[in-house]
Amino acid sequence: MDKIITFEDFSKIDLRVGTIIDVSDFPEARRAAYQLIIDFGVLGIKKSSAQITTLYKKEDLMNKQIVAVVNFPKKQIATFMSECLVLGSVNGSDITLLNPETPVINGSSVS
Repeated sequence: MDKIITFEDFSKIDLRVGTIIDVSDFPEARRAAYQLIIDFGVLGIKKSSAQITTLYKKEDLMNKQIVAVVNFPKKQIATFMSECLVLGSVNGSDITLLNPETPVINGSSVS
């Protein structure tokens, strides 16, 4: 472990569960990616770009719940403005999305 953070550092990260409500190809991205539209309930709808094309087909992502960081500043990625960071486990070039084991309310916090 290289970097130790405090609980105070961790508490600044706003992790929430959302449901993917739309998925489209993102041909302008440098690496293969999808554009995701995610419903975070009371937090509203947010967009994200995710390099998850090796393990997921667009139709498999529809209505899938995911975990994301929702309090990063917006980031321009090619022609797309990303508003949150979808979390996943990285294994080489494959990314496996983190998601709740059972359905939860969109916008639920993760701690």
